[in-house]
Formats: sequence, C-alpha cells, structure tokens
Amino acid sequence: MDILQKLEWRYAVKKFDAARKLSAAQLDRIIAATRLSASSYGLQPYKILVVENPAVREQLRKASWNQTQITDASHLVVFARYNDLQASHVDDYTKNIAATRNINPEDLAGFAGVMKGTVNRLDAKDAAVWTSKQAYLALGTLLTAAAAEDIDACPMEGFDAAQYDEILGLKDKGLATVVIAAIGFRADDDVMQHAKKVRKPMDELVEMI
Repeated sequence: MDILQKLEWRYAVKKFDAARKLSAAQLDRIIAATRLSASSYGLQPYKILVVENPAVREQLRKASWNQTQITDASHLVVFARYNDLQASHVDDYTKNIAATRNINPEDLAGFAGVMKGTVNRLDAKDAAVWTSKQAYLALGTLLTAAAAEDIDACPMEGFDAAQYDEILGLKDKGLATVVIAAIGFRADDDVMQHAKKVRKPMDELVEMI
C-alpha cells in the first residue's frame, strides 16, 4: 500500500452510492483503527457513535441542512465529547491501564495525578475545546484508515449540534456532538472524484527550522 496514493485518492465525497454498504468486516476495521487513534494521555475523552438506523438518519439529515451524505452513505459516524470531564474519567482510564499492562494501580498514582491536574485546571469552556480536539484527532485517523481500505468518507461540520444531541439522546449520556463523518462508497456520478486535489505547495506549507 502506498499511503500517498491512498490520500491522493480520497476526497470529501459529495454523493454516495446509497445501494453500496460496508461489510461488517470493513466497518469493524475502520472503527478498530479509529479506536487506536492518538489522544492526549491516551484518555480518549469522547465516544464514537455509529448510526445505522435509517429513521434516525432521516432525522439527522434534517438537522444537517438536508445534506444527502447523511442518509446515502453506508454509515454515519458521530464523535461526541464528554460534557463534564471529571477525575472519574481518569480513574477509569488508570484502572484500564493497570488491567491491560498488569500493573499495580498504586504505581500509576503519579501519572493519574498529572492527568487529574490537567482536568482540574480546565474550566467548562476550555474542557470543551480540549475534548473536541481529541475527537478531531480520532476523526483524522478514521479518514486515513478509510482511505487505506479503499472506503470513502466525508467529514462534516455542517449540522446543528444541539439537534443532534437531542435526536441521539446525548445530553442524558453526558455527551455533546463535536463532528461527524459519513462513510461508504462514492457514486459513479459524483463529479468531485475527478477533480484534482488542491493543496498548498510543499515549500509554502512546510518550513524546516
């Protein structure tokens, strides 16, 4: 696999083939790759929701300015941050580390203290920004993983987050929608697939110091 060729191939799909669906194995691989995304401390202060239900997606389409990707893509992935980041999230993560690596939890007290210090310093606004950044890291991983698997995707910010939260019942779960991505397969008549990718020249974008 040539990763540069894969990334040249990918684009934000404007029109999906509604008849083509990801297999269970394909979906599992994309989500498994997204789970492995980088995250500050590895804390992952967000949740990934994979929306398949057609009726729910019809509602979400109305909350997305009627963009067809919401309903025509094989699946819709919603990244939602934790509304109220607390020390308990750190405790849960620390327990997971201890169990996964067979470490005495007491040996992680210092690391847990550093994480709790970060969490406790954040007011509600800063916490929202920080947790949203973590969700965007995961989105980037999803887009790259999809391209590597020859699966199309469209990252999207054009939606009413409050309506998404209501439709998906996220407020009761302590979550808030951050960003979404439709995944599936491009339609044959999506003209954007033939457009040349436009990016800044390397010497303009990158500066070696």
